[in-house]
Amino acid sequence: MSISVLTVLLYALATALATGLGALPFALVRRPARAWLGISNAIAAGLMLAASAGLFREGFAYGVSQVLAGAAFGVGFILLTGRWLKDDHGFRIGKLQGVHARKALLIVGVMTLHSVTEGVGLGVSFGGGVALGVFITVAIAVHNIPEGLAISLVLVPRGESVSRAAAWSVFSSLPQPLLAVPAFLFVETFQPFLPYGLGFAGGAMIWMVIAELVPDALEDAPRISVVISLALSILAMLAFQAVLRGS
Repeated sequence: MSISVLTVLLYALATALATGLGALPFALVRRPARAWLGISNAIAAGLMLAASAGLFREGFAYGVSQVLAGAAFGVGFILLTGRWLKDDHGFRIGKLQGVHARKALLIVGVMTLHSVTEGVGLGVSFGGGVALGVFITVAIAVHNIPEGLAISLVLVPRGESVSRAAAWSVFSSLPQPLLAVPAFLFVETFQPFLPYGLGFAGGAMIWMVIAELVPDALEDAPRISVVISLALSILAMLAFQAVLRGS
């Protein structure tokens, strides 16, 4: 069965839309106690750490040195971006401004970078046939939901609306449909760059967790609550990834 460009585009677009589902829990719970901001940051940090582990695991199959090089560039990118944003105290994103807007831009930016590699991986997978492409599409779509949750966990407790959090979540996954088609058409060209991209996204997420999310969580919630929330979210995401790999 031949695969059309439109088919690849529609499958990739579905994975991006799935990311918006991560905001749905906040349709029921909007602005609880202040400690929830810290716990939200801890949960988002755990989800991102586990996602980074998955990226490294996938990338190491292509080459360890390429992944580590990409990770180093990812850390450097976040350091430079964070320093640039600190100088602009009037920065705004929707209802958020100042420090909250800076955090929002960093988390959305990091997850968008992550989606670049997923888009390339999706397009490359369709080069191996319809069955493989559909399986990878479903896996990425399901995996995108907790990633949308991680974004919403940072945005909504800081005052952003649920609908805008969902929109930002979908926005962060737009590289998937944008890059899936060229990756499908030029598989041999895109595939060598995958390990660098996986390492870049993983390194950026890990540094974001260490430098931003965990310190913020410890400021707003008791240490024991942060540790438990972080550990449980890591375990839940790792178990989720294991189920996807085994299915």
